[in-house]
Amino acid sequence: MKNSKLYAVLISLIVALGGFLLGFDSAVISGATPFYKNTFGLDTGSWIIGFSVGSIILGAILGNIIAGPLADKFGRNKMLILTSILFAYCALGTALTHSIVFFISARIVGGLGVGIAILVAPMYIAEIAPKKLRGTLVTFNQLNIVVGISVAYFSNYLIQQQITDPDLNWRWMLGVGVIPAVLYFLLLFFVPRSPRWLMQRGLDQEALKVLTRVNGEENAKTVFDEIRISLENDSKTEAARFKDVFSRRMKLVMIIGLGIAFFQQITGINAIFYYAPMIFEMAGGGKDAAFLQAIILGLTNVVMTVVAMFLIDRLGRKPLLIIGAIGITVSLTIVGTSFISSTYTLTETSFAQLEEELVESKGLTETASLLASLESIKGVQYSKETLFFHDVKMLVGNDNYNLHKEQILKNSITIRSAWVLIGLLMFVASFAISLGPVMWTLLSEIFPNKLRGRAISIVGFWNSIVSFTVATVFPMELEHLGSSFTYYIFAFFGFLTLLFVIKFIPETKGKSLEELEKTLVGNI
Repeated sequence: MKNSKLYAVLISLIVALGGFLLGFDSAVISGATPFYKNTFGLDTGSWIIGFSVGSIILGAILGNIIAGPLADKFGRNKMLILTSILFAYCALGTALTHSIVFFISARIVGGLGVGIAILVAPMYIAEIAPKKLRGTLVTFNQLNIVVGISVAYFSNYLIQQQITDPDLNWRWMLGVGVIPAVLYFLLLFFVPRSPRWLMQRGLDQEALKVLTRVNGEENAKTVFDEIRISLENDSKTEAARFKDVFSRRMKLVMIIGLGIAFFQQITGINAIFYYAPMIFEMAGGGKDAAFLQAIILGLTNVVMTVVAMFLIDRLGRKPLLIIGAIGITVSLTIVGTSFISSTYTLTETSFAQLEEELVESKGLTETASLLASLESIKGVQYSKETLFFHDVKMLVGNDNYNLHKEQILKNSITIRSAWVLIGLLMFVASFAISLGPVMWTLLSEIFPNKLRGRAISIVGFWNSIVSFTVATVFPMELEHLGSSFTYYIFAFFGFLTLLFVIKFIPETKGKSLEELEKTLVGNI
């Protein structure tokens, strides 16, 4: 029995490497954006920056649509092997291109891998894991996602320190992702096929062998019989269709699935992860400090995800979601309040510091011209971020604004930056203990065997649409609405998350997939 548990853990860890690639590819862009926007001549706060960052989610939307049906047809393993190839292409394509169009297209291709991996990996783990370990093992995927995010931040920092050429460092940041993609491709050949998928194809003996390896000989036959009975009940009805997902019997589980998928993204987690260094720079930190703070954010994410893994099968899914929703609401309110109480003033000291920073890159003449254009607002205190940047942009011109916004901001803002860091760390911790791992565990549990692939595809598609929207509009929100209002919007959605969880989310810990199907859906 001990060996069977170890085998189940090992297989789950290999499959969950797809989560690492997903997290790495998603977060590595945060360090690259400040540099490639200048390489490609993109305006600060423009939609194209948001689109280039969010384009990976656009690909994920298509990946979500095709993931379930293709996983049901060809098997979970083959689809995961495909994701490793897509991730490798994305890493090389974005690193080597000299065209923003090709850059975005490579990100979209990588997004296909994201969309498939984020659904198929937890689906596979849920189908192979013993029920007492299922919650913990499914969260391996989420753990690897956050480890991938953290490693991306750390990798970005090291590369930014070692490679000073702004046209080269972002290429290395993105290109190193090919290494884990190749490793994932090789390891997947040691992963067995899903026992539930095998039994659907009539390969009962192979399925029983897999179940024996992960459950032990004593329990394997019991699990085998549970799956067989469930599949026999399914066979008495018509083949699964997409419209069946929206039948009356599926109403409750679809409300749960679509609702939790919406709130997971609308609270702004990907906006924080995709733009972390930029956010910390807007709180008055320099580029090095911003990259270091992003690493702290990533490590917090990892630690609290590990905590969630230990609690999800002990404390339960619903309590974790309630704790997380409260934390998200409070933490984002702290961040929004920190920004709303900040002020922006270009003082004599600010001018001297700004001149020192700019002379090396622009030369004395251009620096003097830039500072002269800012003389009219010298000593003027702004309490509204958007008004300050509007005036700065009008005075220095669009090109100088895009190139030097961060330097001007750093030398003008007065803000409780420690509270911004504390608030964002609280936010990430709250998300990592709740919506991050718990959502994918719930989705792998609440849908019936017959419709699981299609239902998860639909819910994942919806989750990706919300994620893409949030990531794409975030730079424009900051530019036009300001930081404080943006974070208050996220905090409001955090409060709505709490209300939704209390009203709709059931507790699923300790129940088999077949038991949950009877409770939540009944016979389809």
